[in-house]
This record gives sequence, structure tokens and C-alpha cells, in this order.
Amino acid sequence: MENPRPEKVQKVAEVVELLNGSDAALLTEYRGMQVKHLSELRRTLRPVGGEYKVYKNTLVWKAALATGMDTPELEKLLHGPTAIAFIKGDAVEAAKALREFAKTNPNLIVKGGLLGSKVLSASEAAALADMPPRVQVLAELAGLFEAPLSTLASLIEAPARDIAYAISALIDKNGGENAAAA
Repeated sequence: MENPRPEKVQKVAEVVELLNGSDAALLTEYRGMQVKHLSELRRTLRPVGGEYKVYKNTLVWKAALATGMDTPELEKLLHGPTAIAFIKGDAVEAAKALREFAKTNPNLIVKGGLLGSKVLSASEAAALADMPPRVQVLAELAGLFEAPLSTLASLIEAPARDIAYAISALIDKNGGENAAAA
């Protein structure tokens, strides 16, 4: 068996590094897209933490083998021209950006993806774009936690506040002098 060419080994290592350094990866088909559209897509994805790269499917599969992500589901996604949006950060924002881009460029098709080590089908990857952004979800969770804590804080304050009101009322009732002696 012959040794692989150094440039192929380097490309596989690059894909391994991108897979390991990404929170998610969305695999797309770009057949029929012009180079200027691919460049535009790259610019669109950058602000949301996405890096859009085109690799040969066999090299991506070898990288998947090296990272332990070599599942039959992923192998099925690696057919036809495939480009990958490697995402650092919120996969929802990148999925929304891809969906918006695809509205004006119907040749861009999301084939599926990886979220952590879970392989996503095309419908699951598309569903990411329907989810609220991570920041919004965290804010809503914080609100859910804050409401009971506010209620608890007011319940804890209530006895001290009630005593303070009672003392103030007693002082007002007795003209301030007798209450101080009591």
C-alpha cells in the first residue's frame, strides 16, 4: 500500500483540527453556486462564528475516523459536492445565516451536520434555524430562576419589614416619646 501524499495528510489534519475546535459543523451541498456566492457566504458566516470550507469527502471521512465521529449517518452525508460550515459558538445563529443565504441562493442545501459528536439529519439541522438564539435561551432561564428568588427574598424581608412598620406605627401613635421609653 502506498503512502498518502503529504498535502492530503495535511488536509486531513486540518479537518481534524477544525472538527475538534468547533462546537458544530453544518454540511452543505453547493453544486451550481458561483465562486462569488461562496465568498459572500463565507463573509456572512464569519460574524456568527462560522468558517466555510470545501474539502474532498474522502478527506473529511478520514478526519472523522481520526476523531471517532465515523458513523454511518455521517458517511451518508458525505456524497456529492460538500462544503462544511465549522461553527465556534452558537450553532443556531449559523443555521439561521445559512437559511437566510439559501433564500436568495437556492443551490445551497443543508445536508445535515454535527452538534458536538451527534450527527444531525437535514431536518434536524434545519430545525436549528427555528430555535431561539443561545443568548435568548439563557436570558429566559435566568428569568425563570430570578422570579422565585425575588419571591423568596421578599418573604424573608417580610417579618423584619412588618416589625419595622409596627414600631413606626407605635411611635406615631404615642407621639414618639412614650414609644421610645417602652
